[in-house]
Amino acid sequence: MRSSIRRAAAIAAGAALVAAGALAAPAASAAALPGWLSTNGSTIVTSAGTPYTIKAVSWFGMETSNCAPHGLWTIPLDDGLAQIAGMGFNTIRLPFSNECLAASSSNSINASANPTLVSLTPLKLMDTVIARAKAYGLSVILDRHRPDSAAQSELWYTAQYSEQRWIDDWKMLATRYKNESAVIGVDLHNEPHGPACWNCGDAARDWRAAATRAGNAVLSVNAKLLIIVEGVERQQDGSNTWWGGGLKDAGAAPVTLSVKNRVVYSPHDYPASVYAQPWFSASGYPANLEAVWDANWGYLVRKNIAPVLLGEFGTKLETDSDKAWLNTLVAYLAKTKISYAYWSFNPNSGDTGGLVADDWRTPQTAKLAALKPILTPTATATPQPTATPTATPKPTATPKPTATPTATPKPTATATATPKPTATPTATPKPTATPTPTATPKPTASATPTPSPSANAGITAEWIPQNAWGEGYVVELSVTATGPVKQWSVSFDAPGTTAITNAWGIGCAITGTRVTCTGREWAQTLTPGQNVRVGFQAAATRAPQSPTLTLSAS
Repeated sequence: MRSSIRRAAAIAAGAALVAAGALAAPAASAAALPGWLSTNGSTIVTSAGTPYTIKAVSWFGMETSNCAPHGLWTIPLDDGLAQIAGMGFNTIRLPFSNECLAASSSNSINASANPTLVSLTPLKLMDTVIARAKAYGLSVILDRHRPDSAAQSELWYTAQYSEQRWIDDWKMLATRYKNESAVIGVDLHNEPHGPACWNCGDAARDWRAAATRAGNAVLSVNAKLLIIVEGVERQQDGSNTWWGGGLKDAGAAPVTLSVKNRVVYSPHDYPASVYAQPWFSASGYPANLEAVWDANWGYLVRKNIAPVLLGEFGTKLETDSDKAWLNTLVAYLAKTKISYAYWSFNPNSGDTGGLVADDWRTPQTAKLAALKPILTPTATATPQPTATPTATPKPTATPKPTATPTATPKPTATATATPKPTATPTATPKPTATPTPTATPKPTASATPTPSPSANAGITAEWIPQNAWGEGYVVELSVTATGPVKQWSVSFDAPGTTAITNAWGIGCAITGTRVTCTGREWAQTLTPGQNVRVGFQAAATRAPQSPTLTLSAS
């Protein structure tokens, strides 16, 4: 009963925001699902030939060490889906990792809020997410976000996860959901970047060729799926853009599959707060943005070559520049009718935040108001019961007491961001779409930021508690460079801390009662004034309250 009341309250809250003009009405029901889709020129169409716009939001977590959508440590799965449907989205983009597909269990799921989910394998949890999404009128795009939960990969394979493993896992998923038309597409690999190239002829780096191989393998199992192909960072003319964002070469060298009318191209795009791309400082900003988008991917739609799904875009909406970027992008999407997937529903994306606050319930009304022009209303209805794609139990409302869940992730951003690292400030920028988790449940009473003692070390840092429970805690560090920094670290006393179970943007080591965290990957090298938000999850008998931070930078 409590679960049903919460679900009704979530839908009612969405309806109230619809009336206030901040949200679109919720999706109608499973009956409103489009079914299998295909392409016609630059348009995605239903089986009846009706144009269809995918309006998705990413709910990340199944690509992290949790192997579960984040937030299930706080809210029931149905409450999140009700919120998303109430916001006016019609699709969930569901990131996952190959590591989680093979895992025997997930973690950080609250058994009281989600009593039938805690014992499921990640694959069976995916079944349930799809089934319940369908009940709320939401289709699903499966997004191979990472090979493993540790970090985003530049290429579609790593030393541990081969191309064959990547393709085999896609064929397994295509088989698993072959008869489930709520699963409309597969995003083959999240954000190819670095050495990844488009049609360069080098089999080890040629993303176009790899996407062709994987796409044909998927279609050999289910010829009705959309094959979603992202771009690359470095384009043939020498220009650089976001990870996965460059499709300038796809028009002349398209991905051609064994089944026609299946390819949807999917760039990513972010604002200046994520990375200071040169076009953000151009004199014509933001009016210059359309030309940037047209050159990199928008031309595919304008010239009726192929459909585009803007696979990630998002912002914390804290700066005038970001607000101008989002308003311009929303107008562009509305004008071109390009499909999209917003990053993210989760509030714990370090780069962008989410569409709900840290309690995983309160809507971010300013963001939703900015998205309103592309979140068109649909008929309101209550969720409909659906069968799971495999023999998976449906959630019930019977609470089971459990320990407070360990609440956090690691992305890139995505953002996870994954999953999402920013680049070393050179001519080769790296975006941030893999989530760098920030907040999870509501901050505890100790969540007052602790400033660093001085800026003499070349950085300043703030200690920002996110959550604490009897067996651990989650903390973020907001680090700002006061000059050029090649490497930095923050150390502090943390009695009772026994292990660092997850981290994003940093690597942490424990010596006695002392914890030292050092910037890594996208957060290692900083330019003057650059701020990064990193964090970690720890196993501990108690959480540090306001420790003195010792800073070091070189």
